[in-house]
Amino acid sequence: MIAVPICPRVQRFVAAAAPSYVAARGIPQHPHELVSHACIGHRFDSGALATWEFRQGDEVVRIEPNGPMIASVIELQRGAAIEGLGIVYSFDEFLRPAIESGALIPVLPEWWQSFSGPFLYYPSRTYMPGPLRAFVDFILAAGDSTMQSPV
Repeated sequence: MIAVPICPRVQRFVAAAAPSYVAARGIPQHPHELVSHACIGHRFDSGALATWEFRQGDEVVRIEPNGPMIASVIELQRGAAIEGLGIVYSFDEFLRPAIESGALIPVLPEWWQSFSGPFLYYPSRTYMPGPLRAFVDFILAAGDSTMQSPV
């Protein structure tokens, strides 16, 4: 099998809240404190609710978010957090622009987890269909300039 990264090689989940929320409710100092905060939850297409997981060293804390809103669209979650509705937990790449602009403040950054990004797997370098070859070339051109084409 051939593997090609299709997003940043390292990703992470981050938590953030609006300055107005932080001013009113404060910033939790430990993930366990999130149970007393308004957390904006995420529902998968399957209907399952996402669990928030934080890690610092060997300590792992899982939180079942409880709050005023559950959504399955990150734009709704991010918008609600920016409006001060609660704390949002999602991919760094989705929340980073709002954090950099000051619309959101990082929450528990020392607990954020990093993990490997997704890969495209395909079975062979030989007889690669044209659309797949074009997609792989596009990914490689858009990605890390140090990556070499697998073909």
